[in-house]
Amino acid sequence: MKIVRNGLGTMTGPAEWFAGDVYIDVISPPAPPARIMGGVVRFTPGARTAWHTHPFGQTIHVTEGISLVQREGGPVEEVKPGDSVHIEPGENHWHGATPACFTIQIAYQAADDSGTHTVWGRRVTEEEYPG
Repeated sequence: MKIVRNGLGTMTGPAEWFAGDVYIDVISPPAPPARIMGGVVRFTPGARTAWHTHPFGQTIHVTEGISLVQREGGPVEEVKPGDSVHIEPGENHWHGATPACFTIQIAYQAADDSGTHTVWGRRVTEEEYPG
């Protein structure tokens, strides 16, 4: 058995990409030729991503708490522990915690030929967030 350590500690989600306190642990950095990146993302109550897309889509699996996910033009969806959501390539969306509780998500996405796995957009407004 080979144990791989990525050398990364817990990172704080950058304010340009997140509202509220978010903590990220990368659990599978891309290892060429593979392009898939995975991480555990912990959202404090009310924390969420900015609007964003992924060139090859994203899978979000909720392990704790209740998550919120919204695709542009669609309703805000509640996602519970054990549930997974697949975001289509290029689909604009945001995800995060409810106003009342923490949530933990495992998120996987693949990078394109330039190494881009996420294209960040504008922040979610208070009117868009169901608080």
